[in-house]
Amino acid sequence: MNLAKVPSIEDLRQIYQRRAPKMFYEYCDTGSYTTSTYLDNSAAFSKYKLRQRVAVNIDGRNLKTKMIGQDVAMPVAFAPIGSGGMQYADGEIHACRAAQKAGLPYTLSTMSICSLEEVAKNVDKPFWFQLYVMRDREFTKNMIARAKAAKCSALVLTLDLQILGQRHKDVKNGLSSPPKLTLPNILNMMTKPAWCLGMLGTKNRQFGNIVGHAKDVSDIASLNEWANHQFDQSLDWTSVDFIRKQWDGKLILKGINDVEDAKIAASLGADAIIVSNHGGRQLDGASATIDMLGPIVDAVGDKVEVHIDSGIRTGMDVLRAMALGAKGTYIGRAYIYGLGAAGEAGVTRAIEIIRNELDISMALCGETDITKVGRHNLLMPIPTHMLPVDAPAKPRKTKR
Repeated sequence: MNLAKVPSIEDLRQIYQRRAPKMFYEYCDTGSYTTSTYLDNSAAFSKYKLRQRVAVNIDGRNLKTKMIGQDVAMPVAFAPIGSGGMQYADGEIHACRAAQKAGLPYTLSTMSICSLEEVAKNVDKPFWFQLYVMRDREFTKNMIARAKAAKCSALVLTLDLQILGQRHKDVKNGLSSPPKLTLPNILNMMTKPAWCLGMLGTKNRQFGNIVGHAKDVSDIASLNEWANHQFDQSLDWTSVDFIRKQWDGKLILKGINDVEDAKIAASLGADAIIVSNHGGRQLDGASATIDMLGPIVDAVGDKVEVHIDSGIRTGMDVLRAMALGAKGTYIGRAYIYGLGAAGEAGVTRAIEIIRNELDISMALCGETDITKVGRHNLLMPIPTHMLPVDAPAKPRKTKR
């Protein structure tokens, strides 16, 4: 397959759908309950129209910036994705390598297939680690200690998964890692020979951060029992203080989709917050993150870096988010489509597509530096919380 001829993230998605087993494709490409928030996350971006400018010298453009003080080739990081190693054999390793080669941060999920240690020994640079707080606080402490030992350069604490929103397709498919060998699953996997060969060639087929590390979890049966009861429903803001006492590095709080929550999060000393609704996989009916970004930036953008995920599929989406005041964006499904389509090469192609779209769109808006993009680059019916179209965004101090 000539990936250079794959022009868009949507084309990668179609290839991914053909190549990955149905249960894992649908695990990625769906949301909770009616999927309204999942669908709205992407659709809402189109409401924010970019302001085209002409006869501007657009030579010498720059996409480089910083996220939590780290140099990045463009304002894009990889969001944490569970079961990445089920989309493609050793998927987390392939994705991390591609991100690092492109100069972008990669975030490994607690629910990854390849363990912290396995990824660390197979990549060249530190990566970020996403943490779920479990009822077993000793396990949580040990996870943080392992992240330190793996030299992770930031901890991303997820706050919006105390309880799991139901994804109907996962229930219907009997989702598990590794997959249950039911007749429908076996028949479907028989149509995915490349995926099957890849999985036969790796030892990484279950949740590497948990099996053998959590108490009494040694196989898939005990793992399922443990996971069903471990997400901590007592998680509250005091838990952030608990995590901060264990982790003295860069801390990012993920799952903020409300102005009042953003104010509380900004007061807790985090280095950044991520405006996120878990990709539409938790509260169905929640606001699209791009609609919450502007109000949250207005409320706390001078106190903490504001990042955003959920719904970003194009470089134009990245540009819109930056124009609304984000200091960084995250892609999840966009890179998983590339991973499932062609491993590391597919992830690299996803990065190239988004970079090219961001660069060209920024140029057509008459801008040459991504750090100078602001609300003056948007042309749309402006909600009351935003600045007038012709007024440049006020410079915001960011915590480094």
